[in-house]
Amino acid sequence: MKDTTDYALRPARHEDGEDLARLIDIAGEGIPSWLWAQSAEGDRTPLDVGTARARREQGGFSYKNAIVAEREGHVLGMVLSYPITSAEESASVDLPAPIVPFVTLEAKSVGTWYVNALAVRAGSRACGIGTTLMANAEKQALDAGFTEVSIQVYAQNTGAVRLYRRLGYKVVESAPVLSHPCQPYYTGDVLLLLKHVVSITQS
Repeated sequence: MKDTTDYALRPARHEDGEDLARLIDIAGEGIPSWLWAQSAEGDRTPLDVGTARARREQGGFSYKNAIVAEREGHVLGMVLSYPITSAEESASVDLPAPIVPFVTLEAKSVGTWYVNALAVRAGSRACGIGTTLMANAEKQALDAGFTEVSIQVYAQNTGAVRLYRRLGYKVVESAPVLSHPCQPYYTGDVLLLLKHVVSITQS
């Protein structure tokens, strides 16, 4: 039986960039590495591009917005979350087809604390790490004055959908998949789920 207590949460650090890039690629079902490949030049790999972006000081995909689960110096999982206070300007310009449904739904998440990505390494799943990371994101939301948390997921990712529903999230919007570089997400929908959160003292 897996030990569910031998890890700790902490804010991500600059040096966690590669771990964060690998994890966000898991969360994004391969789309992040596909996008990074468009920017890889010379000897740079898609992972190099993703790592550099994770190490940025600003932007949504920045280590400063991530909390990691760690065991003995090894990053097991992460949650990347932050507030959405206005619609992304990029929503009105040409975008790569795979990310159009996500940007469309993100525009409907204004005023919420947005969980951009949740991922746990394959060997550390079914230990409660994802649940703990989501609970931490909800606490961050409340601490920042937000009472609604939003997250997006492919409808075909039934395990993730089941987790979010169990945690109290409800589907409020959806957008059709326009394109995807990896199987099995060529068709179907991206779901936007929302949860109203309250502090323990309010419940």
